[in-house]
Amino acid sequence: MATAVVRYTAAAVTDRGRKRPSNEDAFGFSVESGVYIVCDGMGGAAAGEIASTLAVDEFLRLLTNRNPENTTPLADAAQSAICAANEAIFSRAQRNHRLSGMGTTLVALATCEHHVWVLNIGDSRCYRLRQGRLEQVTSDHSLVEEQVRMGRMTPREALHSPLKNVITRALGTQSQVTPDVFELEAEPGDLFLLCSDGLTRELPDSAIQTLLNDALPLEALSARLVDAAKKAGGHDNITCLLVRAEA
Repeated sequence: MATAVVRYTAAAVTDRGRKRPSNEDAFGFSVESGVYIVCDGMGGAAAGEIASTLAVDEFLRLLTNRNPENTTPLADAAQSAICAANEAIFSRAQRNHRLSGMGTTLVALATCEHHVWVLNIGDSRCYRLRQGRLEQVTSDHSLVEEQVRMGRMTPREALHSPLKNVITRALGTQSQVTPDVFELEAEPGDLFLLCSDGLTRELPDSAIQTLLNDALPLEALSARLVDAAKKAGGHDNITCLLVRAEA
């Protein structure tokens, strides 16, 4: 029997943090089209901001206001949109040497009734809060995460490792890229968090869970997460996008 999810609501907040001169994060969403995305750009000068903005714009352009006669499953369309965004960033960098090596992380959510697909590249994350308990949906594409999986490093060591910023997969740095895809079923009350690592580098999952359990509107919840990350140090740009499933 299908889960009785009727609609989704969403809100997001982004902030450059306390240490960075600019904000290279980008986000976007369309509740009507069921697509949500957060990107964390990287590269010299303004390249990171260009990469993340390109990724968000291309992803939303291809997935919003789709023709009703388009029979391509949303999950497949989302993967195609990510490939197109990768090509847009890679081609732009090839044409302009000042942008060489630019790229971005990506975490995206696609919803259709009670079906949910999460797609990610890099170390921006998706979490789901269900019945008060927080679970991480995605796995980081990072050097320290690989070391943890192989038993060569503990999670605590990874948190403080000088290699914690090294990611092993990014959008736009190579001609082709493959996202991880997770298929879930949403239940009424589920709360999904898409975020850049400016949040998760400052706050442990336990603190994020506590904040998300507050009975506040989504925009206020997003703002509280960002404020908490800034108070904890705010060393990086911080973006939080919340999506709630409702009956």
